Amino acid sequence: MSGPLERPSTTAAPIFQGDPRALARAISLVEDETPDGAKLIARIYPHTGRALLIGVTGSPGSGKSTLVDRLTAEIRRAGLTVGIVAVDPSSPFTGGAILGDRVRMHAHSGDPGVFIRSMATRGHLGGLARATADVALVLDANGRDVVIIETVGVGQDEVDIVGTADISLVVLVPGAGDDVQAIKAGIMEIADIFVVNKADREGADRVVQAVAANLSLQTFAAGEWRPPIVKTDATTGAGVETLWAEVTRFRAHAPDRRRARRRARDERRLRDLVAHRLEQHVAATLPAGVWDALVDRVNRRESDPYTAAEEVVRAVLPPAASAPSPAAGASPRTGRPAGESR
Repeated sequence: MSGPLERPSTTAAPIFQGDPRALARAISLVEDETPDGAKLIARIYPHTGRALLIGVTGSPGSGKSTLVDRLTAEIRRAGLTVGIVAVDPSSPFTGGAILGDRVRMHAHSGDPGVFIRSMATRGHLGGLARATADVALVLDANGRDVVIIETVGVGQDEVDIVGTADISLVVLVPGAGDDVQAIKAGIMEIADIFVVNKADREGADRVVQAVAANLSLQTFAAGEWRPPIVKTDATTGAGVETLWAEVTRFRAHAPDRRRARRRARDERRLRDLVAHRLEQHVAATLPAGVWDALVDRVNRRESDPYTAAEEVVRAVLPPAASAPSPAAGASPRTGRPAGESR
């Protein structure tokens, strides 16, 4: 059993040196979103930004974990190191996770070039997205060439998690209504590569045709990346070599797109952290009972949510920091009165 978590000042150096135990402890530290975890991120952040982050999402049962296992083997054959962040669903009774990804990826358990970390959703994907991004940073600082983030499914929260990646793989399977799901979930917009897994099944070609038909409705400028559709069978490994080749092609083809995506990711991350810190500040600053009283007033229709929110802001921030609320008639984006055109 490992000892207590090390302080950030002593944890960072072994991470850079590739110490797997220090890596595991550092990940536990940032997963808990403690102040020490934030200090660790500040220490390692200048040493990140080199790893290729691959997001893998798809409906449950689409074979994502097996596909990630095969893709990892392909990446290792290319001489690159890999870090895997596998998001597992939590038990609604115990809060624990089965962590099945480690079971399915046991072939890499003895490979020092592969580090696998499973994360339980714990029913809270908003905080999970923050923790996932930090875990990816730790793996990046550890010197992993490729970091793969595998999500639970294709809901909006999972799409947000995949939004932390440089390239997104959307895994579809025949016989599961994925030709419709691809449209409903809005994943057509976030996929850089479509993977039709279990391609040996009947209906695989129909899924390919459905995705291709949807792509044909989009306009791609000359030289712009058009998401390819790759058929794979993760059980046998068929098509995985082609998939890795497409990932490599994307990396070489769209450096400007990846840079823009990383900047957008950094801005989204900063906004998320500011909102989180402000929420913590409100909880720590607002006098006892005020929050519940405001909620009760809104519930009784004695006040409205906008007015109540303005009261909270004025109660916890200095007057100069309190901007006019939308209820006061100003646009929160432009500062002009609501409804005024440019």
